[in-house]
Amino acid sequence: MTATTDRVTVENTAPTAGTTGGRAVRYILASLRLALGWIFLWAFVDKMFGLGMATESTNAWINGGSPTKGFLTFGVTGPFTDVYTAIAGAAWADWLFMVGLAGIGVALLLGIGVRVAAVTGGLLLVLMWTAVLPPENNPFMDDHLIYAAVLAVLALVDAGDTWGLGRVWAQLPVVQRLPWLR
Repeated sequence: MTATTDRVTVENTAPTAGTTGGRAVRYILASLRLALGWIFLWAFVDKMFGLGMATESTNAWINGGSPTKGFLTFGVTGPFTDVYTAIAGAAWADWLFMVGLAGIGVALLLGIGVRVAAVTGGLLLVLMWTAVLPPENNPFMDDHLIYAAVLAVLALVDAGDTWGLGRVWAQLPVVQRLPWLR
């Protein structure tokens, strides 16, 4: 199928929504969206309450711990070490990090604002990648960059529509006026 606009001819290569392949792709992308949403939300919950996975309860944010201090003080390597250690434990960095984790996780899990979550999540992941350069097991590539690429794909295909509230969200007048909120 080909769609023609004033400037460009665009060929639609996406599977048709009703086909088995199209359904499978939508379900796989929705699964990836939910998985990444859970990764972000779990990081928030563990750092907030110190559930003992990555954060001990004594270091929980609600107990006065800093979600950025430990890693940005002791875990950063590479050319940006001075930048990251300078912001380690800063209240604004803690708040931005935690609000970001929660917002990205909730948006992805609900399937709303996936484009905004993809941009902010991609930015956060690339910043996390730059905090440990070069990556431990590869001269360039690591999971942060892969996750950022997956977020971009999820935003481009409206992955919040399957197993999410994306279609309902898209009908809101503010989202129709500002489609980047989709």
